[in-house]
Amino acid sequence: MVQTKILPAAENAYQYPLLIKQLLLSGPRYAPDQEIVYGNRSKYTYAELIKRVNRLADALTKAGVKAGDTVAVMDWDTPRYLECFFAVPMLGAVLHTVNVRLSPDQIVYTMNHAEDDFVLVHDDFLPILESVQDQIESVKGYIQLTDNAAPADTTLSSLGNYETLLEQASDQFDFPDFDENSVATTFYTTGTTGNPKGVFFSHRQLVLHTLTMASGLSAYDEMPMLRSSSVYMPVTPMFHVHAWGVPYAATMLGIKQVYPGRYEPELLVNLIKEHQVTFSHCVPTIMQMMLATVAIKTADLSNWHVLIGGSALTESLCKTGAELGIRLYTGYGMSETGPLLTTTHLQPHDLELPLAQQTGKRVKTGVAVPLVDVQIVDPAGNPLPHDGTTKGEVVARAPWLTQSYFKEPEKGRELWEGGWLHTGDVASMDPDHTLVIKDRIKDVIKTGGEWLSSLDLENLISQHPAVAAAAVVGVPDDKWGERPHALVTLKPGQEATLAEIQDHLRQFVDSGEINKWAIPAEIDFVDDIPKTSVGKINKKLIRDQLG
Repeated sequence: MVQTKILPAAENAYQYPLLIKQLLLSGPRYAPDQEIVYGNRSKYTYAELIKRVNRLADALTKAGVKAGDTVAVMDWDTPRYLECFFAVPMLGAVLHTVNVRLSPDQIVYTMNHAEDDFVLVHDDFLPILESVQDQIESVKGYIQLTDNAAPADTTLSSLGNYETLLEQASDQFDFPDFDENSVATTFYTTGTTGNPKGVFFSHRQLVLHTLTMASGLSAYDEMPMLRSSSVYMPVTPMFHVHAWGVPYAATMLGIKQVYPGRYEPELLVNLIKEHQVTFSHCVPTIMQMMLATVAIKTADLSNWHVLIGGSALTESLCKTGAELGIRLYTGYGMSETGPLLTTTHLQPHDLELPLAQQTGKRVKTGVAVPLVDVQIVDPAGNPLPHDGTTKGEVVARAPWLTQSYFKEPEKGRELWEGGWLHTGDVASMDPDHTLVIKDRIKDVIKTGGEWLSSLDLENLISQHPAVAAAAVVGVPDDKWGERPHALVTLKPGQEATLAEIQDHLRQFVDSGEINKWAIPAEIDFVDDIPKTSVGKINKKLIRDQLG
């Protein structure tokens, strides 16, 4: 242990804990009249947000919620959810953001595993819970969320309607101080096998993640994603890693926020147009859906900055966005990392090029944001050179990474083998510290003694003018071990054949980007590519379907 100098504090010096409640201090000071909008339904100000958070805390306390309890939420992306992001953990309780896209059995598993005490549930999800209520073990009561004049009838043990309870509550509440290492949130990440795993974050971790996100997305003139003048609308579900943590940063900064409710592509684009949204984040599949809308044709998107994550941003999608004036950036992380690890990092000379010619830089995985240490390592854990070609597993350290999995210490030990969080991703690192993800370890195609990146092949296929999206997996082959098999969706009104896609890929063989055996012998043209509950390509399901 290094012997450092630590000086005593004054007798009455206040040891300021990093608690989520501290994130609420600045926004209402900077912009008390700034708006928080709920789709085309309602809006209120930051001054009112504070009152509503206080009322929610008072209502939950009266309902029996106490420090250490777990409060689950099943809602669309709404200001109500934002209020829960603050009020629940500020009470010292744990916020469980339930993945509403899981199967009923998986929802039951996550609620029982998290030991939920209370549930706030939207009318749309009542049928799910009513069908499995006999299997839910620890819940003491439900609070109903509705977008109608009155909540729906239910067989659940309802404690009342959210808005009614808030009306009856006090708009003054004294939130206590407590240990900043107290758990603030939990949610469940779905893997390819087994039950979902419980990820959890402390107040300290979320505050530090928020501070880094606010600086990393705003401080650099070349990447003005989240500024005081921004208008923010999430297009990543709030149940998924706290909508990537951006609502916390946006609220701290006091910027205008637009919550769309249930995702409908035309509505999303119309909200962008109506409120002149400047910053969003989403997975590529959602972006493709928005780009296919009628509303997009009349939208001015020249000031819309979008952080793409969850799956790789392809050159085709980036160029399509650029043609509409959209500035797309890559963000990288995972549920266990809070999620932010890296983002696109542009230099002044990059912006001297036309937007469409910036694609090569924007699609790379990016540079580690402040406070993050990212390395690539060999199977023995040894660091590998940053030469742009050597590939290894991505490992990370940062002050907000989940420290284990809830009730699964053995999986936590595997996650943190050697004192680094293992992502399961294969990447190279450029000399300028830019990370370039090549594939998931489990998705790399091993063919003819070589490793083929499914992501690289998907990116190249997607550059065919008729292709909307592509997914590539390895399928068993007696001669080569594995061979690539592609699923392709086409743009509306476009056609393509297997031979045409193969001819398109031969140009990349001629240029040396891929070997000739990387060209798929089989391509299925499909209406839709299987996705996970958070919109990622579900390669396990694709492999299972292909046998």
